[in-house]
Amino acid sequence: MNVHPFLPSYCESSVMDLRARLERTRWPDSIPGSGSEYGADVDFMRELCAYWQTEFDWKKALEAFCVFQHFRFDAEGGGVHFIHERGKGVRPLPIVITHGWPGSFLEMLKIIPLLTDPASHGGKAEDSFHVVVPSLPGYGFSDRPTESGMNTFRIAETWASLMKDLGYSRYGAQGGDFGANISTILALRDPEKVVGLHLNYIPGSYRPYLEADVKLDATEEQFLKDDARWYEQSGGYTHVQRTEPQTLAYGLHDSPAGLAAWLVEKFRLWADCDGDLYRRFTRDEILTHITLYWMTETFHSSCRLYYESRKAPLHFSKTDFVGVPTGIARFPKEEPFPLRPWVERGYNIQRWSEMPRGGHFAAIEEPELLVEDIREFFRPLRS
Repeated sequence: MNVHPFLPSYCESSVMDLRARLERTRWPDSIPGSGSEYGADVDFMRELCAYWQTEFDWKKALEAFCVFQHFRFDAEGGGVHFIHERGKGVRPLPIVITHGWPGSFLEMLKIIPLLTDPASHGGKAEDSFHVVVPSLPGYGFSDRPTESGMNTFRIAETWASLMKDLGYSRYGAQGGDFGANISTILALRDPEKVVGLHLNYIPGSYRPYLEADVKLDATEEQFLKDDARWYEQSGGYTHVQRTEPQTLAYGLHDSPAGLAAWLVEKFRLWADCDGDLYRRFTRDEILTHITLYWMTETFHSSCRLYYESRKAPLHFSKTDFVGVPTGIARFPKEEPFPLRPWVERGYNIQRWSEMPRGGHFAAIEEPELLVEDIREFFRPLRS
């Protein structure tokens, strides 16, 4: 077996180093009253980092997520960390759930108990799942890739090997952000084993195959214009991470305040919070995510996946089509998100749910809504 138990460890000296760096932060100037107009609000970041330095308890956070069963998988290209929790219901269906950036396995902690033990959380025992939540290579407790080319296609191959090693010959795949990309590739390349695909995001690099003379309908044309406009106005982060991640990393690998500002701004903009981060997340939730990146030194290795994805985008060929039954949960603050006709060009859509609220971090923001949609989608696919 290539799977081994793993226990994340606490390091007091690393915590003391973090606090010392925060204390020495050299804060940038800002235009009075500008708030977040130019990026992360300096006053907000000062308050958050002061709490991080003096009150946030990394040891307590570590102990909280260590109640789950952690493992490591010896994969080609480096070891992969994952959580594996077995279902408590009748014939649980295995499911591999994949996060993205700037997330981590921590995103899924609220939904794991709802999926593994539905009878204890308002559901039916027959809807239970065996849940596998891997950390992407270069994220969290997974190894940082030491060679180029660790793209979403290679990661999907690793996930297929992991599920095989765990003894799962049939399983579902679920994901958002990069996780939607990887789950899509799993369904494309391993349709005999992937019984269903559930996504709460459409991969940003996804392009269905189009004949040269095909004419898009008005909604598709408008989506492509809106998509281009979004990247023009809000995609600065992705352009840098797709082209020069190493240069960006010098600052954010060395400065915890810099790292926090870069990540916090994405949580604030992408969550369904109307610009008020604490409407959706507690300070401890946000800082647990950021501290995981800091302690594992994975900012560069994580955002480098943007560079690898630019070189290997999810562009469908003439023969590419996801025939596996697919369910889409569209959360309203997840942007840009194509309309159904564009997605149906590449996916066998069996369920499309317009969610009433929620954003990019659906598993944290609206765990009950996401889980209920997953349950209902996979219910007819279990037999």
